[in-house]
Amino acid sequence: MCGIIGYVGKRQAIPVLLQGLYKLEYRGYDSAGIAIIDKNTSEIKAEKQVGKIKDLHEKLWGKKLEGNIGIGHSRWATHGSPSIENAHPHISQSKTFAVVHNGIIENYIELKNELENKGYKFISQTDTEVIAHLFEDLYTGNLLDTAVKVAEKLEGAYAIGVISKFHPDTLIAIRKGSPLVIGVSKDENFIASDIPAVLEYTKDFIILDDNEIAVLNKNKVELFDIGKNKLKKEITKVNWSVSSAQKSGFKHFMQKEIFEQPRAITDTIAGFNSLDKTELFNILENIDRLYIIACGTSLHAGLVGKFWIEKFAKIPVEVDFASEYRYRDKIITDKTAIIGISQSGETADTRFALLDAKNEGAKTIAIVNVVGSSLSRESDFTLYTYSGPEIGVAATKTFISQLVVLFLLALELGLKRRTISKEDYNYLIKALSKIPSKVEKILLLDKSIKDLAYKYMNTQDFLFLGRNINYPIALEGALKLKEISYIHAEGYPAGEMKHGPIALIDENMPVVAVAVKDKFYEKILSNIQEVKARKGKIISIATEEDKQIRQLSDDVIYIPKTLDELYPFLTIVPMQLISYHIATLLGKDVDQPRNLAKTVTVE
Repeated sequence: MCGIIGYVGKRQAIPVLLQGLYKLEYRGYDSAGIAIIDKNTSEIKAEKQVGKIKDLHEKLWGKKLEGNIGIGHSRWATHGSPSIENAHPHISQSKTFAVVHNGIIENYIELKNELENKGYKFISQTDTEVIAHLFEDLYTGNLLDTAVKVAEKLEGAYAIGVISKFHPDTLIAIRKGSPLVIGVSKDENFIASDIPAVLEYTKDFIILDDNEIAVLNKNKVELFDIGKNKLKKEITKVNWSVSSAQKSGFKHFMQKEIFEQPRAITDTIAGFNSLDKTELFNILENIDRLYIIACGTSLHAGLVGKFWIEKFAKIPVEVDFASEYRYRDKIITDKTAIIGISQSGETADTRFALLDAKNEGAKTIAIVNVVGSSLSRESDFTLYTYSGPEIGVAATKTFISQLVVLFLLALELGLKRRTISKEDYNYLIKALSKIPSKVEKILLLDKSIKDLAYKYMNTQDFLFLGRNINYPIALEGALKLKEISYIHAEGYPAGEMKHGPIALIDENMPVVAVAVKDKFYEKILSNIQEVKARKGKIISIATEEDKQIRQLSDDVIYIPKTLDELYPFLTIVPMQLISYHIATLLGKDVDQPRNLAKTVTVE
């Protein structure tokens, strides 16, 4: 959820902190704040503001705050509404410690009561403030010892950054269940919730694992476990460019990421093919059931993957919301495998559901975009998408990359299990290789889709319909429109429309129908006619040169022809563009939609 940044080094800290917060704003933008240790007095100086990072930036103009160590935070509200009091960093009662925190402290009420009985005064409604007061209350004179004592008291998930006036050259980081990375460079070091926050300063990172503590000075990073045992960890070199985390001439990150999809497909194919999958197929060799668990957009990718795996590999697949699967009475045997899908690899519901299943004996596979993420380290095997950093909160290029991985996994499983022939495998792989150029062709329709968006931008409700493998695409199209334009939208399997949703259709209801020339074409035409009979507006996503669909539709977006199994790669792109343009025409902030965050690290 929230974004954490910390710096110790030779530079002025505030510009580094602000720049990092701008890069992390997609993780939360209810409020923001920074705290530094003044280089002249060693006192902690903090500034906080409700709103976005620019509001904090404006508040800092003209203020003389100088220091070479500091922490910053962008907040997505959990405990307590957005306010100055609830914004981070939180300062201990005697102003000797400043703390930023991502996650949820489950026993904070108990801890708060203990601290209040000792005379500590609380000014916020957040769980984080207990951490600041705990550091003061448990301080031993040694910052590492104190960090261990605090961590032992906390229950829940957290990533924590701490500075203290008693140690004006030291930054402490603690991680349990919430992402935190260490950026390593000469004469300066960093902590951050995500790599792009400090990518312009370093490409060398240490990924903290659960129950690990980092002690940072400008010339040194030391790592310890919760028992104060010293750790040695490898440095991960990140090959992302700084420009990959910038807009590069596009108006929004979401727009840029939609247009990056041809490259994301190509890179993910190459990455999958270069991977040694011996261990993967050892894991999957004797399974008789697969569960795919995920949340949001990743769940929709999993639903498409179910069609492919069952078709090509002949393995039964169940797809479930990770938040629901975790608490189910699971049916797990030694022939059960779980695939967890998460762009960030930090989604709490997916992580914990996967870990619970693993503890019950399931084999686990992760599909993630972020190298070194928690899910990738906690699973038996990891399949990466090669999308590069995705900054826009609404997933686009990572969704299409997840589809690539699931499709290739289904084909290779089918080949291994001899449920498809080598000839069919090669035929399907060749068809997939043509998808990036077909997506590029759809992206050329951007202006005409914007014109269509202008026509429907003031609509209050949308219905999205699809059949078979394109039903999950209808779900994803509706989700995209909801999350960035705030227009009510629902996705349905087209055959279910007559079992309820048809009651909503009138002359004010646009219906986006996936009506490509596949084996379900005649059936979707019947559904379209049912809508037209009730005066609904039809926007069809159809195969090029289909003249029949034009007669039944108010508007048509034509996409290139491909194999029936590959249409999801193409049908999703017009839906992304429709949602993007409606939202921008309505003046919405598509990169940072209200109430949403990119990485959901709380249950």
